[in-house]
Amino acid sequence: MSSTTYMTLEELKEEFEFLGDWEARCDFLIDLGFELPKLPDDAKIEPNRVHGCQSNVWLIASVNEEQEPVTIRFLANSDAMIVNGLIAVLMAIYDDKTPEEIIETDVEEIFHELELDRYLSPARKNGLFGMVKRVRQIAIFAASQDSE
Repeated sequence: MSSTTYMTLEELKEEFEFLGDWEARCDFLIDLGFELPKLPDDAKIEPNRVHGCQSNVWLIASVNEEQEPVTIRFLANSDAMIVNGLIAVLMAIYDDKTPEEIIETDVEEIFHELELDRYLSPARKNGLFGMVKRVRQIAIFAASQDSE
């Protein structure tokens, strides 16, 4: 997987604060989604599909064991523009973090700070938490492999 640099969580929070209202933030999320690196078509297979999402979402991860501490890189895409923006938010939170950092992240607090908990529909929230669950499962598995 190529080394992609996503927006940092701090940059994302600053941008959301600057934009203020949800409509501007939503437009910004859609723009972020357009900037996501594309997932290769051969990665859009059932084992990489995230369940619980209203839209199709595929997520792959690579564990970088050659550096200390070990980190995880993620690449994901959806067939829905707003969901790609939400993926960009998740990349700001989780990409290139250690398994422990991922597991310990209070993502609900971050979603609250960004007001995603307030403005997303229940179906979008379910999908977002489906992606979070998948990322956490990958991190838990990587942490268990690292401790062996």
